[in-house]
Amino acid sequence: MVCKPTATTVYFTVEHETICLPGGELWRAKKLTIHFNFWKGGQPATPRLRTEMLRQFETHTIRPQQELSETLWQFRALQGALAGVATAAVVPSCWETLPGYEAYRGEGIYSRKFTAGGNLRLEFKGVSHTASVRLDGTPIAHHYNAYTPFAAIVPGVPAGEHTLEVQVDNRFSPASALHTPNDYTTYGGIIRPVALEQLGDYYIKWVHYTPQRQGGLWQCAVEACVCAVADAPAAAMAVEITIDGTALVLPLNAPQTPGQECRVAGVWQPNQQPAAWSPQAPRLYTATARLLQGGSAVDDLIDRIGFREIRLEGRQILLNGERICIKGFCRHEDMAGFGCALPVQAMQRDLALMKDMGANSVRTTHYPNDERFLDLCDAQGILVWEENHARGLGEADMRNPNFAPQCEQCNAEMVENHYNHPSIYIWGILNECASETEYGRGCYQKQLAQLRSLDKSRPLSFATCRFAHQPDGSEVTVKDICMDLPDVVAYNIYPLWYFDIDVSAFLRQLHGGIEATPGAGKPFLISEVGAGAVYGCHDPGLCKWSEEYQADALEKQLTAILADPLCSGVYIWQFGDVPVSREWFAARPRSHNNKGVVDEHRHRKLAYATVKRIFTAEAQAKPCAK
Repeated sequence: MVCKPTATTVYFTVEHETICLPGGELWRAKKLTIHFNFWKGGQPATPRLRTEMLRQFETHTIRPQQELSETLWQFRALQGALAGVATAAVVPSCWETLPGYEAYRGEGIYSRKFTAGGNLRLEFKGVSHTASVRLDGTPIAHHYNAYTPFAAIVPGVPAGEHTLEVQVDNRFSPASALHTPNDYTTYGGIIRPVALEQLGDYYIKWVHYTPQRQGGLWQCAVEACVCAVADAPAAAMAVEITIDGTALVLPLNAPQTPGQECRVAGVWQPNQQPAAWSPQAPRLYTATARLLQGGSAVDDLIDRIGFREIRLEGRQILLNGERICIKGFCRHEDMAGFGCALPVQAMQRDLALMKDMGANSVRTTHYPNDERFLDLCDAQGILVWEENHARGLGEADMRNPNFAPQCEQCNAEMVENHYNHPSIYIWGILNECASETEYGRGCYQKQLAQLRSLDKSRPLSFATCRFAHQPDGSEVTVKDICMDLPDVVAYNIYPLWYFDIDVSAFLRQLHGGIEATPGAGKPFLISEVGAGAVYGCHDPGLCKWSEEYQADALEKQLTAILADPLCSGVYIWQFGDVPVSREWFAARPRSHNNKGVVDEHRHRKLAYATVKRIFTAEAQAKPCAK
């Protein structure tokens, strides 16, 4: 069969024949293969593939991109009873969800084939926890940390079929300073999406947008990073930024050697004032960056931004000049049946449940979250405390020579990739680490300085639990020696759980201790508070671990905290129960952290209704920290 190509012709391979669809007319055939070509004006053109599963919107219309996840890969373990046995696994997923691998800690290889050629960029949104990537047997990338993305650039790949292998390691060892036995689970697997992109000689690596209010009017500072893929001659280029129909053009001198970067910056001024982003009205704008060469667009990078400003004034946290009162949850990326590889539907269900309880914020304990979750928060006005990956590490852990470089890499990748999310109002670091020691102080100081160099538009904090008290919770003494370092002071407290004391009395003592430190007068948050309950455990006598006791404790905790004039809000520990490392079994019934107001299946405990009543009460809807 022969068809003359036209601008509207699409060709399909059908067994050994070809059919065409000119002007929308369908020629029937028995079987269609997946491969197809697009034609434009009689010439083949690169297809534009829709990839909304990678984000909640398209990130490219010029750069060819396709998703390599949401499909079957081959998986085989390298150790244990099932070593070498091949099995099918959907990516993303955790291998603990596969039969026979529920407790597997070791190495495994994921592999699949794909057809492509040219300058390729392979992006992995998250691999837990260490990844070694090979293309046709050749190493192309190595990365540590489950919760931050990384990419491999492979220039000049011959057109044809290729084999992609990802060797994954989730073992605990001194080589892993951040993934350690802990109060949550480090899973194994490719836990977030994978993308394949085709690049030209240059590509836009990232663009950061910083909304600014000048005299009550919005503008946006823009910084773009362009990278060279292959050796190329000097060329006059520009980055064109378009927001709400208004363009800003930033000329640049193109980088000329592979891997070389060039950054340009400017200020975008609107023709018409944009609407502000807020929890009540989360207005988002599409920001399109195009790389121009010789007047033609050769690459693009699309993001969504919101015009909002975070500012601190005395003890207050201000969003667009208005006081905010945080009513939030700490949340692990973990759910029964999925592990930490949650589908976007499960992410949205979690947000819907939190919003149903009246929450306006979520803390990403204790690591950077999936950007799809952050997209959902952007779109629904949920404020986000996002923090780097480190929890409960003592000074000995922080002296691990891998600790500092692995934290610094995590910080850099977190900010570079999540900078543009308007929902993120604060960055956090090093939850409950050794902030009471001089060595620990040096670590906090260095990491906070790094974050300030990467982002000057957001305040910084860390959640500490460094205080001393008598067995009954009285005589509270602040032991943290880093109160001068954060912009916002945040404490994890558990009165009525680990010690029995009136919550208001405890808060008064804690405030008194903080006011005697350089943290005096700063905004203050309760970054964790709560009590445990095993779902289905009931006792009218309010024994600990019963749902009744948890509901009663949370009522007293939240009522006191939200009535505290020195407090800007609270994060409940935690949203949902999560399994912990097996090494933590002795302190955790069911080997789970059971302080969720829902269990790991999202069954509601009695505390759910208690939190909803308090968070949605009219009195608590008003701004706090007067």
